Amino acid sequence: MSRPTKEQVIDRLRTVNDPELHKDLVTLNMVKDVVISGGKVHVHVELTTPACPLKDRISADVQTAVGQLAGVDEVTLEFSAQVRGQSRAEDKLPGVKHVLAVGAGKGGVGKSTAAVMLATGLARSGASVALLDADIYGPSIPTMMGVRAAKPVVDGELILPIEAAGVKLISIGLMIPPEQAVVWRGPMVHGVVTQFLQQVKWGEVDYLVVDLPPGTGDVPLTLAQAIPFITGAVIICTPQDVALADARRAVRMYEQLNVGCLGVIENMSYYVCPECGHRDEIFDHGGAEVAARELGVPFLGAIPLNGKLRAFADAGAPEKYFTETADSVRHAIESVVQATAGQVSVRSAEQADQPTLTIE
Repeated sequence: MSRPTKEQVIDRLRTVNDPELHKDLVTLNMVKDVVISGGKVHVHVELTTPACPLKDRISADVQTAVGQLAGVDEVTLEFSAQVRGQSRAEDKLPGVKHVLAVGAGKGGVGKSTAAVMLATGLARSGASVALLDADIYGPSIPTMMGVRAAKPVVDGELILPIEAAGVKLISIGLMIPPEQAVVWRGPMVHGVVTQFLQQVKWGEVDYLVVDLPPGTGDVPLTLAQAIPFITGAVIICTPQDVALADARRAVRMYEQLNVGCLGVIENMSYYVCPECGHRDEIFDHGGAEVAARELGVPFLGAIPLNGKLRAFADAGAPEKYFTETADSVRHAIESVVQATAGQVSVRSAEQADQPTLTIE
């Protein structure tokens, strides 16, 4: 019986597209190795993020495509992941591959909670993650990450970030008493965030998640401009009309700053009674998905209103979002994390395809 060659296997893999990047695995340089032993074919695929939301689909498509070759008895896959950075980001912020700005058109929609969920979820997937609390007036990240009593130390001229739940983080809340109000004008806030970006020893980071202040005023505008290169913005909103109107404004603000929107997350989307299972859409439901469609940006998913999520945030136990919540809640959060990582990969691929012009 004839057996397949490596070249034949690779040709078949040219028919398998990454579902989000819409190019084949070979062109994307995602096929790292092909090993053939008799009728067994082993394929090593390198994903563009460890939080790949479509890993199972890619696996099924590879098995189908390669399995159609004559002489193939079994197809096995090995996955690894390598987050691909953007040169413009790393040139200005060495070691950081992607900067994700998490914003909201108004306060009280769970923006900081979503930033913690994204950072912790990406870290749990195997990525290297940092979290910058740029919400200077309301620095809640230390509480949510369980490090309110921690104090950063200085190594030479650099500040060492605090580490919690596999995430490196920095916040003005780590440097002032909890009850102290930050009464600063925009330029002072700009200076602190610039210092956090340039004088914190971030090291090698796949994703730097930045929790920005809510609104579309001077402070979020100034901070968005202060960050060297933002891969994209994630907008958090709740389903009611007032919040959605503000979310639309936030998307437009980032567009005016030439920052693409990675997508919209609907927080407090619905409530499911833990006793009887009854679902109640307290703040309405689905508005963010409609708004995203109208704005032409991705909808990243919906996070339910849940008592445990509030309790874990207050207790500073972000990993429990993924270990001690109901299956439906955990799956909703994981889906949002994966969808966000997927959109970062899409944005990175789009940037790589753009021509560059060098003038000497």
